[in-house]
Amino acid sequence: MKTIKAALFDLDGVVVDTETQYSRFWGKVGDKFHPEIENFGYIIKGNTLNQIFDRYFKDQKEIQKQIKQALAYFETHMQYDFIPGVLAFIDDLHANGVKTAIVTSSNDEKMKNLYTARPEIKDYFDEIITAENISRSKPDPEGYLLGARTFDADPVECCVFEDSFAGLEAGNAAGMTVVGLSTTHPVESICNKAKIVIPDFIDFTYKKLLEIYND
Repeated sequence: MKTIKAALFDLDGVVVDTETQYSRFWGKVGDKFHPEIENFGYIIKGNTLNQIFDRYFKDQKEIQKQIKQALAYFETHMQYDFIPGVLAFIDDLHANGVKTAIVTSSNDEKMKNLYTARPEIKDYFDEIITAENISRSKPDPEGYLLGARTFDADPVECCVFEDSFAGLEAGNAAGMTVVGLSTTHPVESICNKAKIVIPDFIDFTYKKLLEIYND
């Protein structure tokens, strides 16, 4: 039986339950600046701030400034509740010798807010890779491949946990075993992009992951 060397986690919608909050924020941004785009808060999921600006607010420096200021205030006051069962699952991974990392498109400013709200999160992960560590965002696999190299692991020895289309695509492009979470998109929309889809980590264990990995 093959063993797993590293487990790589997206942040929003995988470790912390923040995606619904972001959907509301970006929904309001869409209503104000792009009312012609339906479900704006939904379609930008998984994109970095720079990607959103490039696609929807290119060269609109004043609007970008307004959004950045509003987002900074929002992220300072948002809730960073953990996805149910995730901390127990990470403890189980560590008990079985699996290294863990967060691989996120979040920038340092966002991470500071997270660490203020949840300082204990640093103790649960062996490495945290952010937008400051990579040049290409998801769906490019750069972040996940960096995670594998950090632990001197081959990509096939790694498992990825993702909720967004871009993140799922990145994990697959990296050649890793991908577990999807239906915290952001419905099961039927991501089931063909992951080996298994789970609603959260309650009752999910290293043993179950190993079975999926070796299936």
